[in-house]
Amino acid sequence: MQIGILGGTGPAGSALAVRLASVGFDTVMGSRSAERASEICDRLKGEWPDHQLPLSGAANPGAAACEVVVVATPWDAAASTAATVADELAGKVVISMANALAKMSREFQPLVPSRGSIAAAVQAAVPQALVSGALHHVPAHDLGDLNRPVDCDVLVCSDHPEATTTTMEIMNKLPGARALDAGALSYASPVEAFTAVLLQLNVRYKTRAAVRFTGLGLEDG
Repeated sequence: MQIGILGGTGPAGSALAVRLASVGFDTVMGSRSAERASEICDRLKGEWPDHQLPLSGAANPGAAACEVVVVATPWDAAASTAATVADELAGKVVISMANALAKMSREFQPLVPSRGSIAAAVQAAVPQALVSGALHHVPAHDLGDLNRPVDCDVLVCSDHPEATTTTMEIMNKLPGARALDAGALSYASPVEAFTAVLLQLNVRYKTRAAVRFTGLGLEDG
């Protein structure tokens, strides 16, 4: 499977690109500049020379041409970036991973986008795509550190069964990750907002908190 990442040169996008490539996905890092995408791609390969990462760089339309596409831009650019490649995204699974957050003094506060969530805004921007929300609670540092497992649960929200299934299959390939079907895309709103709580815990306890759910009967699954 080939996975493209819109905004793949940012912290979250590049971390995800490295992790996806490390488990065998042919990954294309997208950017507004193909040259910048190639530069970041070469740097990441140099940082992990033992992994022979199937990683390449391209302008965003090149990333959007992949079988599955992740929107990893900053939250306020997610919908508009997806809209620029709407034709390429039609009929494809598109994963939104952004959280609308603001830092006020020493606190992180969730923002409520007009559609209720960034994932819903992306779906509205590319109505012919099969949008899911995922990866909201996974620290970028943990995603990009191939020496450690991801070690968290990944909540997946979508109105499209195909998007839920495909996204969960991808997430379950990541070492230490466990994908959970969290329901319709409307649930992306509280899922995204809860990221502010995790960031606040990280600041208070000087750590990188992640989410694990118990009592689901899936511990051995």
